[in-house]
Formats: sequence, C-alpha cells, structure tokens
Amino acid sequence: MKLFIKFDFNTVCNVVLKEKLDALDVDYEMLSFGEVVFLENISDEKHQEFIDALAPYGIEIVEDHKSILVQKIKDAITDMVYNSDTEVHVKSSVYLSEKLGHSYGYLSNLFSEVTYTSVENFIILQKIEYTKQLIISENKSLTEIAFQLNYSSVAHLSTQFKNTTGITPSAFQRIIAKRREENN
Repeated sequence: MKLFIKFDFNTVCNVVLKEKLDALDVDYEMLSFGEVVFLENISDEKHQEFIDALAPYGIEIVEDHKSILVQKIKDAITDMVYNSDTEVHVKSSVYLSEKLGHSYGYLSNLFSEVTYTSVENFIILQKIEYTKQLIISENKSLTEIAFQLNYSSVAHLSTQFKNTTGITPSAFQRIIAKRREENN
C-alpha cells in the first residue's frame, strides 16, 4: 500500500528543534521560526552535541551574519507561500522588507550573492513545490490553487509550473490520478 503524506515543514522543524533542545536539558526560548536563544551559557560540548543531534535532519546552525539573513529570507518566503491565506494581496517585496526590516534591494542583492539565484526564482520554486503538494494532498482545482498562491491567472501558474517541472499542472494531476488508480 502506498500512502501520500501531507506535512507542514515549519511544524516538523519546530518539533524536531524542541525535542533536541529539551534533550540538552538547558533553558531556552524559541523566538520565531528558526531562532532560538539560550537563557544560560552552554558548554562547547553541549553546543556540539546540539549540532550533531540536528545533522541527521538536515538542520544546521547558521553562524555568519549574511547566512543568517539569507536563512531568514528563505524562512519568510516559505512562511509567505505556505501560509498564503493571510497575506494574499501583499507583494513579496513589501512582505520581505516589512518582515525583515531591510530594503528589498538590499535583501535581493544579498540573497543573490549568497545563493547564486534570485529571490524571485526561490519564490517560484517554493510556489511550485507547494502547488505539487496541494495537487497531491488536497482536492483543489487549479483555479483555487492559483488564487491561494496569489497568481494573476491559472495560465500564469501553468507557465511557471511547466517552466520549472517540464510538465503542465494538468499533466501532473493526471499522473497523480493514474498512480492512485494503480495503487488501488
């Protein structure tokens, strides 16, 4: 039997962080997604233990200022895309500037410098990944998905989907439907 799993990336990461922090037996506070402050000094040994505990999950501690801000940009974009119901009519540039307290030009240049891709491209990739999840796990039409992800039209979503994946969202829906039929 094949199962299709739906998950919230933010929730999964927060649960893993909380479990690993609790195992360290130190006082801490989770400030926001991906931000933790230790309320006491921790030894180098406990710090390394924490790093090692996160590694199997693909979670890393970011240490330099540029990388921290780029990670905050990625987290803000992920939050914006996956929780798009709350900010439907806000442009991504305005959202990022307001959320991170820097001009969009600065954020965009820094992101490109560190990741070798643009903020816009990263947003598109996140939207397409979320579109695939919605197609797989929810019974939403492409019109509903396009509206939820703040696309101007289904055609715009379809173009970006095809440019990113090589197939149209309709073709992707048919593939998923066929796989479900074969598994039943």
